[in-house]
Amino acid sequence: MSSQVLKSISISRDAYLTGLLNLVSKGTPPQPSPPAGRGPERGLEGWLEELEGWLQGLRDRSSAILLEETFPSTRDEAWRFTDLSPLLQVTFQLPETSNVASIPSSEITPLIFSEAADSRLVFVNGVYAPQLSSVAGLPVGVFAGNLTALPESYRSSIPNYLGKQHGATEVFTALNTAGLTDAAVVWVSKNQVVETPIHLLFISTLSESPTISQPRCLVVAETNSQVTLVEDYLTISDWCADQSHPYFVNAVTEIWAQENAQINHSRIQRDSNVAFHIGKTAISQARHSRYTCNAINLGGKISRHNLEVYQTGQETETTLNGLTMIAGAQVADTHSALILNHPHSTSRQLQKNIARDRSHVVFNGRVFVAKAAQLTDAGQLNRNLLLSPKARIDTKPQLEIIADNVKCSHGATVSQLDDEEVFYLQSRGLDKVSAYNLLVDAFAAEILNQIPLNSVGIMLSQCIACRTI
Repeated sequence: MSSQVLKSISISRDAYLTGLLNLVSKGTPPQPSPPAGRGPERGLEGWLEELEGWLQGLRDRSSAILLEETFPSTRDEAWRFTDLSPLLQVTFQLPETSNVASIPSSEITPLIFSEAADSRLVFVNGVYAPQLSSVAGLPVGVFAGNLTALPESYRSSIPNYLGKQHGATEVFTALNTAGLTDAAVVWVSKNQVVETPIHLLFISTLSESPTISQPRCLVVAETNSQVTLVEDYLTISDWCADQSHPYFVNAVTEIWAQENAQINHSRIQRDSNVAFHIGKTAISQARHSRYTCNAINLGGKISRHNLEVYQTGQETETTLNGLTMIAGAQVADTHSALILNHPHSTSRQLQKNIARDRSHVVFNGRVFVAKAAQLTDAGQLNRNLLLSPKARIDTKPQLEIIADNVKCSHGATVSQLDDEEVFYLQSRGLDKVSAYNLLVDAFAAEILNQIPLNSVGIMLSQCIACRTI
């Protein structure tokens, strides 16, 4: 390709990114919302004024970063296997805010997990929907709501956490911040153990024109606290997905686990197959903290999840479980990074991928063990299952070790269903299709069984069953 053509494409990509920036910058300032279950404390007007001023500064800095960046392409190493060209063909609009009020509660009832019936936050197209949310089941000592309803005792600390995670200068993260007007916030006080799981439900609505939404989530678990989260992305609409325009979800979640805190986090992406979904999850772990992530990716025409864990103290425990199952012409990309900078820590990562039809799965998992991270025990395994000769899987496990007294391992496998196992099941009375389905379900079950909410595991097992042969 000539340099002139390359320059033309680059200019086009830059113009597209600038167009997205101009679009998301039109977002409305945060509006006071009645909190789901508790009233705001005093000083609301002053807080809103202070919040908007601070957010504007954050947006301005991210906009300045974006003006110096280029929209990613396959010539960038981090995007080598994921071509975003289809995204460039779509002109997006901001969704109508009236959609938030137009959704009846009966429509989300089937989406609510029984364990979190009174501990859920609902956002529609990135906008908080207090009438669909309920946190009455949460104990005193934990806040779940949006920024405008944040209790007074936490407000002064927001600048220390929101927008402060690593990767803030990445293109899509900066784009999210450039349009930031509100966020889902979960804040667990010191020594507070939250037995009830919290459901963060991010709904996209299909419409007559392509739309972009940018959900934002901030989780702070203070010292000695414990909490279980389910972060859930999906769509509802009266429109048939095949007849609707695509939509783009650009989500960012920042998680802070302070000393000896424990967070069990499940992230479920089950957007429509006409959707583009880019997600960033950045976690900071202080010493003695424990973090578990179960990331399930099922939807999206093109999806990407960047999962990054940064250790800030010794003796941390990190468990990353992931499952991607796609079909048709879907593309799903998981990029994970685990940065270990302190000694005596343990990490385990198991990423499983299932690809059928002409789908394409990408996994890039980086584990970095710094010189100071002596006596680290880190293990990473990526297992892939190809269900079609035209399906494709690209995997790149990376283990970078500078420390000299560690126990680390990594590996990857790509395979098809074992004919002998299928034959064995057929010999026990199953037909061939049932035998195939049973083996695929068993492959996925190793990840699904790690999800702590029984109803979530059952729902996902049914989703997997619908996608099996």
